[in-house]
Amino acid sequence: MKFKSPVQRPLTQVYQNYTEEDFKVWKLLFNRQQVNLKAKISQEYLGALKEIGFTADKIPDFKEIEKRLKPLTGWSLTVVPCISPQKEFFAFLSQKKFTASCWLRSMEQLDYLEEPDMFHDVFGHAPLLANKYYTSFFEGISRIALKHINDQRVIEMLGRVYWFTIEFGLIREQGQVKIYGAGIISSSSETENCMSEKPEQIDFDIREIMHTSFRTDILQQKYFVIQSYEQLYRTLGVIETVIEELA
Repeated sequence: MKFKSPVQRPLTQVYQNYTEEDFKVWKLLFNRQQVNLKAKISQEYLGALKEIGFTADKIPDFKEIEKRLKPLTGWSLTVVPCISPQKEFFAFLSQKKFTASCWLRSMEQLDYLEEPDMFHDVFGHAPLLANKYYTSFFEGISRIALKHINDQRVIEMLGRVYWFTIEFGLIREQGQVKIYGAGIISSSSETENCMSEKPEQIDFDIREIMHTSFRTDILQQKYFVIQSYEQLYRTLGVIETVIEELA
C-alpha cells in the first residue's frame, strides 16, 4: 500500500505543508475517538490531553508539544520517517525522546494502516508523556533493552512488555477498568473490542506478560490491567530479574 504523506516524511515537521484534507482527517479522528473513548479512557490521559493542548481543530505542532512536556517530564518528540529500528528506538527513549511520524493517513485509510501514522503516535502516545511514572518506565525499558540489544530473547520479551502496556494496556481507576494503551486509544475497533465480553482482562503480572506472545494482525484477545502508573515503574526490577534468570 502506498502511503500519502503531505510532508514527504522528513526528519522535521513542516507544519505549513499540511493540507486541508490533513486537518479534516485529524478533526474527524479526534472527534470520533472522543466519542468512542468517553467513560472508557484513563482520567490521567484525559487530564494530560488538555494539559498539552490538543484540540480537534489543530494538528499538534511538535515544537509546542515540547514546550509543554519539557517542564513536566523533560520529554519531547523526535520525527522519524517510519518505524524505527530497535536500537535507534530504544536509544531515543533513553534520551527522553519519543519517536513519532508527522504524516497523517488519508480519508481512504481512516480505519486501517500498515504502519503507525501521526494520529497513533501523537494522539495515542504523547499525552501520557506528561506522567512521570509512565515516562520513567519508558526510560527503564530502554536502558534494559540497550544493555541486552544483541540478545534477541530479551528484546522479544521486552517487546511483549511494551505491547501489553504502552500499546494495549488497561488501568483500574476507582474500581473501573479504563484505557491507557496508545494502540487502543487511536483505534475505534480496539476501543470497542477491549471493553467487550470477547477478550480476557487479566490482572497485571509482568512475568506472565514476558512469556505471552501476541499477534499484530488481529484485534487483541487479552489485555493486562495495571493498578497505577507507579506499578508499571516498579516492575522494572522484576523485569531485570526475569532476564537474569535466562542466563
